[in-house]
Amino acid sequence: MIIRKASLADLDKVMLVEQASHTHPWSESIVRRYLQKPGTVWALETEFDYCGHAIISQVVDEAELLMISIHPKHQGKGYGKALLTFVMSNLEQAGIRNMFLEVRESNVAAIALYESLGFCETGRRYNYYPSDRGPEDALLYSIELLD
Repeated sequence: MIIRKASLADLDKVMLVEQASHTHPWSESIVRRYLQKPGTVWALETEFDYCGHAIISQVVDEAELLMISIHPKHQGKGYGKALLTFVMSNLEQAGIRNMFLEVRESNVAAIALYESLGFCETGRRYNYYPSDRGPEDALLYSIELLD
């Protein structure tokens, strides 16, 4: 398993994972914008396949996990945890004090991952995400990386 900074050359692979992983994937134009910002998108690959990515945003000493996606055929192998652990470590080394994220209330696998890494629920955004069953709440999570 290799975790590396992604670039614009990864756009097709990122979009493939987005389409396979989400009912409402990000648009290509949004993904392209983040890929053009160095150090914003991290890719996880095996020897044979692009497995997923994490997209982060940093402002001063805070970071937000905007997206983490692992292709469905690679889910359940610990790749999401490995990728997020790597990103968190990288952010901590860069002096980031706090990290935030939002997650669909129904995404129990992601919630379990975040809580296993020490994230705590801090709030809720009502009717934040679109879904086929109507709007869904977003749960807000945060973690302190540096004391």
